[in-house]
Amino acid sequence: MKTFAQHTLALSVSLAFCSSAFAANFDDMDPVTLRLAHVVNEQDGFHIAATKFEELVEERTDGKVIIDIYPNASLGDERTLLEGMQIGTVDMGLITNGPVANFVEEMAVFELPFLFPSPEAAYGVLDGEIGQELLDKLSDVNLKGLAYAERGFRNLTNSERAVNTPADMDGLRIRVMENPVYTDTFRELGANAIPMAWTEALTAMQQGTIDGQENPVNVVYSFKLGETQNYMTLSRHTYAPAIFVMGMSAWNQLPEEAQAVLEEAAQEAAEYERQVNADMEAEQLAALQEAGMEINDSPDIEAFQAAVVPVYEKYGQQFGDYLPRIQEALAE
Repeated sequence: MKTFAQHTLALSVSLAFCSSAFAANFDDMDPVTLRLAHVVNEQDGFHIAATKFEELVEERTDGKVIIDIYPNASLGDERTLLEGMQIGTVDMGLITNGPVANFVEEMAVFELPFLFPSPEAAYGVLDGEIGQELLDKLSDVNLKGLAYAERGFRNLTNSERAVNTPADMDGLRIRVMENPVYTDTFRELGANAIPMAWTEALTAMQQGTIDGQENPVNVVYSFKLGETQNYMTLSRHTYAPAIFVMGMSAWNQLPEEAQAVLEEAAQEAAEYERQVNADMEAEQLAALQEAGMEINDSPDIEAFQAAVVPVYEKYGQQFGDYLPRIQEALAE
């Protein structure tokens, strides 16, 4: 019978062998540097996910694939980044699902209001068969989807008044992502929905040319929106994924072993970011409230749900069978 020490030694040798064998896959690979861009700051969940991805990829390719991160929209807004990936001027990015849906329309099914009852329900769909099918569709537009990270459940903020029902939103000028589902959702809720890039929205809020916006708590916190937004409503009206996405030309230059590492690392980094977001939300809400933001944590959700029924009537058929498949999966 082997002693504990012998078992430990055998395991160590085995792991070392596996590790060296794994690293050996990249011995003959020429080093590659990939530029990964996103549009938010270094305190945001996107940057947390990107940094984790960078660490995992560089470790598992023995340093042969280097990830350079470009935050703060330094290479352009999200639509510009996606177009850059298509033509090869940007390698990859972490992009909110809404802009991605402008390139693959079916991706917008995830943006339907009040579709997902919880983060866990969303993860089950995104990480399963339906989510993978939609990631694969990106190849039709010269993009490669790697994994779903998270923007999160979106909530309303504004500088004018407390919002508890759709009637309270009447006439509020609300920035939404450049995505028709979001635009129509907020118009049905009574707001003056104004599609614009996030970088423009920050300036517009400071100048008072818009009254509010909608984003997850982590965005409100990391961008210090409490300085211009006095009210938050925890409407959780939409769960927004984000996508680790590459240009197909950047993807195709990598050997299969490196491609496999990128896919695995993207999934692990996505799951890591989801957990960080969950862990930090209560703390961030408390800090926002302490700084003076008035937070309504129990709005009339049924009234909001009733108001957006026309959005389902308008868009439900556009997504083929994805909406009923998602609803069926959620009902299981």
